[in-house]
Amino acid sequence: MRRAVASAFAVSCLAFSVSTAVNGASLLTSDQELVPTGKGWGERPAPAPGPGQGMGQGQGQPQGQGKPSRPTSGSNGIDYHGGPVILGTTNVYYIWYGNWSGNTASTILENLASSIGGSPYFSINTSYYNGSNAHVSNSVNFVTSTTDNYSQGKSLTDAGVQAVVANATKTLGHDTNAVYFVLTSADVNETSGFCTQYCGWHTHGTIAGMDIKYAFVGNPDRCPSACAEQTTTSPNGNIGADGMASIIAHELEEAVTDPDLNAWYDRRGQENADKCAWTFGTTYASTNNSKANMRLGGKDYLIQQNWVNASGGYCALTY
Repeated sequence: MRRAVASAFAVSCLAFSVSTAVNGASLLTSDQELVPTGKGWGERPAPAPGPGQGMGQGQGQPQGQGKPSRPTSGSNGIDYHGGPVILGTTNVYYIWYGNWSGNTASTILENLASSIGGSPYFSINTSYYNGSNAHVSNSVNFVTSTTDNYSQGKSLTDAGVQAVVANATKTLGHDTNAVYFVLTSADVNETSGFCTQYCGWHTHGTIAGMDIKYAFVGNPDRCPSACAEQTTTSPNGNIGADGMASIIAHELEEAVTDPDLNAWYDRRGQENADKCAWTFGTTYASTNNSKANMRLGGKDYLIQQNWVNASGGYCALTY
């Protein structure tokens, strides 16, 4: 997920227009399809691996799983490519990376994770299903959080993010029905493009022999004009955390409907949240006169819309 510094936009990939090459790829033609990277833009699918070869994941690089199955085309603007979705209750773990001392983010964002499940907003994800027609459920459980005091330094690579997750799961446990969020303080950079190409991303990797889903969410306090919708005030009086709330929602709904980057996405490699990024629908004034569009767990939030996989497909806040 990312936002252009100079202008608003409707998809996660802001620095490139839909007609421009991405990651060195040539222009998309009518018979070519991109696969998601987890970072909000598509890339050319890799050739299918030969016998005994891996599928290109497990090194902390948000990327596709090789050439996907032929998509099941529908009329809702997003296609199913045969991969799994997360079924049942999705567990959420937070890894607070860096220095969060005295920051109200923990209260704001743990409340979000504890309250988003069961909401009309998260119900949008129930319009997605797997090859057996088993639908995503409107159930999210915030399990717990842990801290990491700069184990990988203040400059993280994609592989460094996976290392943070791998270290944390030694204590948190290896939960294959979960998304582990690495939440970084404002003094931490992610070198593959945080603040210039994205605000957050999700992927999966093999950790302790298991398929673990995880996400990186950077602190918009590092680059408010690029990663925060509101830069002078916000619903909970914490611009960085309030900005992170929408990014977390974005990555969570994509991780649930496309956990291995081979399930639900459109021809340009955009997953459900990408298709509605930085659109917020109807808003109201919160108590401090900042914009908000939903109340969860007694707190106001400004959360981006999500793509409904029904009735032709559309961006919405409820389903």
